[in-house]
Amino acid sequence: MLRAKFFARTALGVALAMGVAAGTASPVWAKDKPKDASKEAPKLSPSKAFIPVYVAAKSALEAAGKRPDVMAARQAAADAQTALKAAQSKSAKAAAQARYDAAAKAVGPLLLAEKAAVDKTVATATNVDDKFLAGQLLLSLGTTALDLSLQRQGVQMQLDTGKIGAADKPKYLMVLGNLAMEMKDYAAARTSFKAASDAGAGPGEALINLADAYIKDNQTPAGLKVLQDAVVKTGAAAPEGWMRYGIATAYRAKLPGDAAIFGNELVSFYPTKENWALAIAVVRDLNGFQGHDQIALLRLMQRTGSFSEERDYVEYIQALSKRGLPGEALKIIDQGVAAGLIKTNDQFVMDARKEATTRVASDRNSLPGQEREARASAATAATITAAADTFLSYDQPAKAEELYKLALAKPGVETARVNLQLGIAQSDQGKYADAQASLAKVTDARAPIAQLWSSYAKAKAAGK
Repeated sequence: MLRAKFFARTALGVALAMGVAAGTASPVWAKDKPKDASKEAPKLSPSKAFIPVYVAAKSALEAAGKRPDVMAARQAAADAQTALKAAQSKSAKAAAQARYDAAAKAVGPLLLAEKAAVDKTVATATNVDDKFLAGQLLLSLGTTALDLSLQRQGVQMQLDTGKIGAADKPKYLMVLGNLAMEMKDYAAARTSFKAASDAGAGPGEALINLADAYIKDNQTPAGLKVLQDAVVKTGAAAPEGWMRYGIATAYRAKLPGDAAIFGNELVSFYPTKENWALAIAVVRDLNGFQGHDQIALLRLMQRTGSFSEERDYVEYIQALSKRGLPGEALKIIDQGVAAGLIKTNDQFVMDARKEATTRVASDRNSLPGQEREARASAATAATITAAADTFLSYDQPAKAEELYKLALAKPGVETARVNLQLGIAQSDQGKYADAQASLAKVTDARAPIAQLWSSYAKAKAAGK
């Protein structure tokens, strides 16, 4: 019996190596920064009493932004923000965040007179046009003072007036949502992003940020559902990072169903070797498939050329040995050595090769007898399926297909497992439509395996 070889590394290790796990898997969508929206403002008719107060506050605020003390304080905050973006370790990020928070907090006290002038403007505003302009000043003051709360009040005040046109409303709502996110007010952020989506913002803006607002608030299933909606609405144009973020998030939350969905979409839209390795490894780790099911997943890794580490070959060889498939084991050993991921002088490899070599001749010679037994009228589903498995392992998918179909007509057949194997045999022959039809019938716990194989067959049919 081949001695097992164990590895501590899991699919999360693969994800980390690929830069899609915690800390680096965040969506790569841009978050709008608040700005003075005066150039986009509608035509306004402020009240006479409001105008001089507004002009005085606006002039004071513009002048303050050019003062050396304010400019120096803002530059210190900008430098701290640059350091925060460059920080790598957890401790470095915490130190840089503390530095930025202190620098940003130091700006506000330099603008107390200007804040008083803006507060007076807000208090003087009587009609909606006054309030829209007062909201602009609040936003401008908050931007200059690096005060998120003031920025948020300013944007909300402008939205509340109803003066923002339909074309611009999604932009304002997105800014409001992003400010709430920065303040970690995730519930408010969700309200704004949902409103932005309803107002016409695209999935790449509203839904992606809405998903993030759920996930960051520890409501991962809800966030992944929204993220999935964004992918569906965007289709093949969905950025690769969306699916990678979905996989990594589902993995951390131990949600195998969601991980499988995003994995299938990832390899459907972006069928690279790296993406196949990630999608297969995550499904493998989260579901803990064993026996023929584990072999089915690893065969897909072999077909897609997506082995990425020693562990992949070793687990495949171990599974083949347990199931008595020495011919395929020898083939995988040779491929692993050729790829440089396993070594001929490794004790495990030497033992595995010796065991497979000892058994392969008699196993191969037994094929005609196995076929005769399988085709006998009294043959059971188990006998036929075992013979089909052996033929498939010796790269005879046509013979395997015939036998799997015979097995399906027998009582007591394990329908889902046989349909999965049948789909693999058909795919290996280039019968991609037939393979997809067979794999679609796999609806039990093996469904994630079948779905990945179906994505592979579909990609091959499309010439990818």
